[in-house]
Amino acid sequence: MKSGSKLLVFLFFFLFFFSSFHNVAFGYKGRGYDEGGDEGQGQGGGQEEEEKEDKGKIFVLPRAKQIMRSEAGEFRVVRGYISKGYVNQSPMHIGFINMEPKSLFLPQYLDSSLMFFVRRGKAKIGWINKESLVETNLKIGDVYRIPAGSTFYILNTGEGQILQLICSIDTSESLQMGVFQSFFVGGGMSPVSILAGFEETTLTTAFNVSSSELEAILTSQQGGPMVFVNGTHDSIASLMQLKHQERLYGVVDEDEENDGEEQDSWTWRKLLGFVFSENANKKDKKSSSHAYNLYDRKPDFENNHGSSRALTYDDYEPLRHSDIGVYLVNLTAGAMMAPHINPMATEYGVVLRGSGIVQVVYPNGSSAMKATVNEGDVFWVPRYFPFCQIASRHGPFEFFGFSTSSHGNRPQFLVGTSSILQTMKGPELAMAFGVNETTFNKWINAQKESIILPSTPASPPKLRPDEPQQEGEQEQQKEEQKHQHQHDGNQGGSIIELWE
Repeated sequence: MKSGSKLLVFLFFFLFFFSSFHNVAFGYKGRGYDEGGDEGQGQGGGQEEEEKEDKGKIFVLPRAKQIMRSEAGEFRVVRGYISKGYVNQSPMHIGFINMEPKSLFLPQYLDSSLMFFVRRGKAKIGWINKESLVETNLKIGDVYRIPAGSTFYILNTGEGQILQLICSIDTSESLQMGVFQSFFVGGGMSPVSILAGFEETTLTTAFNVSSSELEAILTSQQGGPMVFVNGTHDSIASLMQLKHQERLYGVVDEDEENDGEEQDSWTWRKLLGFVFSENANKKDKKSSSHAYNLYDRKPDFENNHGSSRALTYDDYEPLRHSDIGVYLVNLTAGAMMAPHINPMATEYGVVLRGSGIVQVVYPNGSSAMKATVNEGDVFWVPRYFPFCQIASRHGPFEFFGFSTSSHGNRPQFLVGTSSILQTMKGPELAMAFGVNETTFNKWINAQKESIILPSTPASPPKLRPDEPQQEGEQEQQKEEQKHQHQHDGNQGGSIIELWE
């Protein structure tokens, strides 16, 4: 009886050990990653339809969540993915900023660095760099970086135009893993300035002003994180703040003339004066490191089926500090970015125009995701995972994004004339596929294009007018028409709900 019990205990521990080993060794079999950020979680409940639906969008991030909003604009964020298995890995979030004409995103600093891309409109960004004000005018296609801890503001300078920015939010320097925090320097009742946290006597002494003057400046702003700076949308609070800041800036000019040197304590006043005063002293501004325009850049690769551009720190020095790369891909209708892997970086993509399919593959050779993405969707692909993008046959497919490496992250293509299969072709590779070399060479030489491939049957079809549509294709076409209508009909006057 005792020997039988020992045998049962032995079998139990053996099965437990084998099961654990199997899960570790084959951890990517099946789902692998889920939208909630857990790795290798079982589904439970056995609901097959839900599992298929979840798996279909496994690398498409949830819709953007609104974190700031006022009458003058909004800030939405798509939270990046972080694996529980990598405790030192900080996720990259993707932000979407929409600002009405003649609006200001109040001066603030973040505990995370930002990499901006101008999707629509024009902007002026001012930020403090080594206690000097750097100001840069941005246009569509420009890329620009603001370091963590640097106070900055954004002004929509486009005449009657909505300003639309996409930004990466690098949380590697944040106070809390995966979370970023704004610290508003400018503000009042809404948002509250960080200055308000100090005692009144501390501030009146530091600024050399009376209590009434201090109260006036720290309680006037009630418009939210984004405010209108002039025109018909001006509020009494905004005008009060404007006049008060102009008066303060006048004191700064007078002190500078008397002392003949810069005083660090006046840095914030200079910033406010520059934003709100037309007579700002020009000598306090210095030329910035220039923005880099992606649309002006010659494509790194281009053929009849599309083009791609990739920006590294060799092209734009500020990328070196965040170790973030930027890319832009255009595919013609039905074209495919050939299956490839990123050996050095995780990739985040934002669909700028059109629609298409993103396919991702697990390391064990099973399909991880095949999902249709439309304008405004955000997708991501883990480092090393094979993937491809295929444009809908309805029209061009344009997507922009960030990679987690600013080095020359050279994608390794699995198909095409410049693929690793072509580079490695020989009897060893043919043997690996279990065919003779003649058969193998015929197979890999059939494709005469490289990197961006021509339309294939895998592309979502473009139907003839008299051809019946499948239900899924009808929904996709309606979605495309909806986004196109938003794109064409909202050039100014109201916030574009493109990123909802």
